[in-house]
Amino acid sequence: MELVQDDDPLANMRAELGRLGQEHRDLDAAIEALERMAAGDQLQVQRLKKRKLILRDRMTYLEDQLMPDIIA
Repeated sequence: MELVQDDDPLANMRAELGRLGQEHRDLDAAIEALERMAAGDQLQVQRLKKRKLILRDRMTYLEDQLMPDIIA
């Protein structure tokens, strides 16, 4: 994990975005593994999918903050 100075908000956002992206990929792998199991826990799959959506929303927010819309 990269150490970031507190006085650089853009670097903090980039670091958080990287961490969230890794967690999102990890959840994807966990969901896939659970779905492949014959007796997979569907409640757990639903919870992981919900967490994944929350992460995606946060990642989208951070991406929007890092690259604001430019009206041409």
